[in-house]
Amino acid sequence: MDRGTGRRAAACAVCILVCMTVTGCVTGPKNMQKIRDLEFTVLDREAIPEELELLIEENKDEPFKLTYADQGYLYIAEGYGARLTTGYSVKVNELYEAEDAVCIHTSLLGPEKGEETKEITTFPYVAVQLEYIEKDVVFQ
Repeated sequence: MDRGTGRRAAACAVCILVCMTVTGCVTGPKNMQKIRDLEFTVLDREAIPEELELLIEENKDEPFKLTYADQGYLYIAEGYGARLTTGYSVKVNELYEAEDAVCIHTSLLGPEKGEETKEITTFPYVAVQLEYIEKDVVFQ
């Protein structure tokens, strides 16, 4: 198997796992009351695991919600699809553990008033890393 085929097979396997994880989240846990805030790191693009970066790249044109687990860490990514100008960013408003889930709430921030923007299509998203918790992830 050549390197490209192996990479595609690995990305496909990861995609299946992510889809299974995301599908598990859709049912919606019953108890969403906060137990505790979770410590997390917002990742620069260079720090995102390669498999997750591939999934983000494949899904960036439309809004997406992805989870990925690797080596004791849970990664959560949320994107807001294509925007026609620069100046957008994504803020993590809240990330906490509930009895039945890990809950994340993000928001899209537009260009600041008076900020100079360029007419270039951008794909704002955020990716965070936290210690692995075996619970569904709920995007709010």
